[in-house]
Amino acid sequence: MTNKMNEELRERLKFLRLPGLITQWEKVLETANRAQPSYCKFLREVIDQEYLVKRERARVLRLKKAQIPEHVVMETYPFDRQPKINKRQVLEIYDSRSYILKNQNIALIGPTGVGKTGLGIAYLIQAINQGYSGRFVEFADLIDELYQTMADHSERRVFSRFLKYDCLLIDEMGYYEVETKAQAGLLFRLLRQRKKCTIVTSNLGFSEWESFLKNAQLTAALLEKFTANCHFINMLSCKSITPKQIPESGK
Repeated sequence: MTNKMNEELRERLKFLRLPGLITQWEKVLETANRAQPSYCKFLREVIDQEYLVKRERARVLRLKKAQIPEHVVMETYPFDRQPKINKRQVLEIYDSRSYILKNQNIALIGPTGVGKTGLGIAYLIQAINQGYSGRFVEFADLIDELYQTMADHSERRVFSRFLKYDCLLIDEMGYYEVETKAQAGLLFRLLRQRKKCTIVTSNLGFSEWESFLKNAQLTAALLEKFTANCHFINMLSCKSITPKQIPESGK
């Protein structure tokens, strides 16, 4: 009996969306002919293999949709170059996955160049690798996108998209000042409605957020909501490191 797949079978597997079985057909049958497993075991192995292929494709697709600018994982983060960071705290949050399992926020606060974005991305990638959806967005781009919804009446659709992400990383809060009360209000609405993990990086401490949000009352309300269930990682005393010192992972 030949192990070659005929065109009719190929088309049926395509219809059933079983790409792993299509590419591995000859290898699967060759292994089965050699090992002679029971029908039950053989079927289980085929299903398991297809499951792993689809799961990996879904993971790669989630990473692509997350729009992450650089792929940094915790295993390659240069803690040796940041001796003042609370490494134990950082790894406890990461290893326990409490931020994603318990829908907790993370705030990474420190000056430019200390590796806040890299740490935030490491948390985001871990969540995505664990099967959750995620998105990276710079603060300025987020404000612009939210503000644009008022002009084209896409507010409900855009808000729904950002609210659905299991893990949302907002990078560089504080490098851009909102121009209108409406912009600040949209940000407040988004963060107030989010029930899932939100990670923010900022060069400014919480006491300085009013300087870029331009609204004392709204800033106080936003911080009260955001910090109610939040891990605060203080990087204010850390030294600057270059991007080359934070190696990217394999995608």
